[in-house]
Amino acid sequence: MDSVWRITSFIVLLTLKAHALPTQYGEDADAGELREDIPEINLDSQRDLFEGDIAGDPRRNAILDKKARWEFPIPYILTDSLDLNAKGVILQAFEMYRLKSCVDFKPYEGESTYISFTKLDGCWSFVGDLKTGQNVSIGDRCDTKAIVEHELLHALGFYHEQSRSDRDDYVHIWWDQIIPGKEHNFNKYEDDFITDLNTPYDYESIMHYRPLSFNKDPDIPTITTTIPAFNNIIGQRLDFSALDLERLNRMYECSAFLTLLDQCAFEQINICGMIQYDEDDADWVQTLSSSDVKDHTLGGQCRDAGYYMKFDTANKAEGHSALLESRILYPKRNQQCLEFFYRMSGDPGDQLIIWVRRDDGSGNVRKILCSPTPFQHWDGDESWKIAHVTLNVEEKFRYFFQGIVGSNKTSGGIFVDDITLTETSCPNAVWRIQNFTNLLKSVPHGERVQSSRFYNSEGYAYGINVYPNGRKNSSEDFVGITFHLFTGENDAVLEWPAANRQVTVSVMDQNPDTTLQMSNSRSFTTDADSRWSKPTSFEEWDESCVCYRGPEFGWGTFISHDQLRRRDFLKNDDLIITVNFDDLAHLLKSEVPIKADFSNDPQSVEESYNRPKVRQPRAISDPCQPNPCHNGGVCVVHQGKATCRCVSGQAIVYTGDTCEKQHIDGGILGVLIGGAAGTIALTVAIIAVIYRQN
Repeated sequence: MDSVWRITSFIVLLTLKAHALPTQYGEDADAGELREDIPEINLDSQRDLFEGDIAGDPRRNAILDKKARWEFPIPYILTDSLDLNAKGVILQAFEMYRLKSCVDFKPYEGESTYISFTKLDGCWSFVGDLKTGQNVSIGDRCDTKAIVEHELLHALGFYHEQSRSDRDDYVHIWWDQIIPGKEHNFNKYEDDFITDLNTPYDYESIMHYRPLSFNKDPDIPTITTTIPAFNNIIGQRLDFSALDLERLNRMYECSAFLTLLDQCAFEQINICGMIQYDEDDADWVQTLSSSDVKDHTLGGQCRDAGYYMKFDTANKAEGHSALLESRILYPKRNQQCLEFFYRMSGDPGDQLIIWVRRDDGSGNVRKILCSPTPFQHWDGDESWKIAHVTLNVEEKFRYFFQGIVGSNKTSGGIFVDDITLTETSCPNAVWRIQNFTNLLKSVPHGERVQSSRFYNSEGYAYGINVYPNGRKNSSEDFVGITFHLFTGENDAVLEWPAANRQVTVSVMDQNPDTTLQMSNSRSFTTDADSRWSKPTSFEEWDESCVCYRGPEFGWGTFISHDQLRRRDFLKNDDLIITVNFDDLAHLLKSEVPIKADFSNDPQSVEESYNRPKVRQPRAISDPCQPNPCHNGGVCVVHQGKATCRCVSGQAIVYTGDTCEKQHIDGGILGVLIGGAAGTIALTVAIIAVIYRQN
């Protein structure tokens, strides 16, 4: 049996060595998919961390102890010790929790319990709500959305996947390959300490170790999977897995997601509660995928499944239209993003328009807002395309699609599939690259594919380069992606250099269920470096936009070819990249002071866990004003009376009701007396020696 494991380990070794780090990164933001994971980062920490990134008392398990669970929204502080990019990815992680669960966060306003995000020695968190405020450390090299999600799952009460009692059925631990002294990080625990909430073992969990965690040989794994196909899966740092979310939502009894308003793949006969308009000329029809038109959800791969909505524009008079309306929706925010896939065929005059019908003030949803855009015309491309439309609605509303016939013809149609409506902002830019598999085969190593020019909300112009087979200084087994500025029509009034902006690039997982998407996202922030100066200063002319372009900066190893072929990154052979270029200057000074609360006696974490103390009401008049305590003592109110907490130094101890008495520590006093006695004895001995010599 051991020989089988050795062969498995050798296969894993060959796979992992193929992904060895390139010798140099050049102008890369970081190592991309090859960047260090939490255990490697935390090896530099001198902190005693349980399981590699858990601080404090490991017995605090919010899964088992409901007193250690959080109430939402969780107050938070972004301390100014954090890197600016870390602040940005923390807010990104919050949005993922809101989109996929009922977990919510709010800025700290003096609450007794809160999370303080700070830059300390590595990436770590406490487990559960300590009820007294607690740190989550996002230190050097920890500033990714996935690492923040991981550490917050610890704070919410979860442990690592490979700590489960049944883990030996699914993974093998190579104890002889673990760094000496780090073996405890691979301990497993019984159900009375760590429970799986009655869910299967999850190789895809964001809480799982990677194969090379805590390894003493850089090329030999410490953990391998019983099913070899999962050796390259464990330790993924993309996003929550489906089981991560099932456990989170089960533990916190989430009945709905906070910012997901609507989504529909049209697989059910009720078409997600959407309705046909009675007064239009035709209907949208739920249509099964066929060899002629395949649905976007399943790509025509399943018999008797894979539906979409179709407005048949053939043999209809010019101007005829059909309306497809959503159910009534109740927003909590004032901004929504409608994402959907569509395709058109038949005539350039055919149109697809998005409208909003909102509350008219009487409770009826019938007032129509002006269309955000006369949306799409047929452009000769009959493939599925992605679209994003920003809505700004504050009261209950419906959105609806209107298909309009451009001219009378014998064939043609407008098709819609995979709708998602979230209460989030739409991406600044979306780039759909068709036939990407062909680019992987044909584009040489070091050659790039360039995007068109995009603009962000401030007016900065920028572009994206994709290297299908890696940049010249990176491995050919990876896709490289870089960002650069363009000259644009607003340059004269913009701030230069374009510092304190966050660039976030995502390769989209096209799963139709947005809660199950595991897109690959990476971020960096700009600074005062000359690369972010006005692009005209570099005099690099770009004929594609008839404009100047600045230096590129990004990732030579953004995503591996192996990763790209998993999930739905290349659905219909389309690679979809979204980009955000956002101003984070308002986060430069984000820290707020913590409001001291002395109504409770300070307690250790263990005491707080075993004996939670009920908060006592504060007296109307403050007995601690003026402070009755001497010698630096701290006054606290206990049961309505002033009580002094006296300072104890290494040598001096203060006691008494008002800390008025001073004592020298017994140990220190013994040292002083012993030292004095020794000095006297030494002096006598020296005098005796001198006397004999004379």
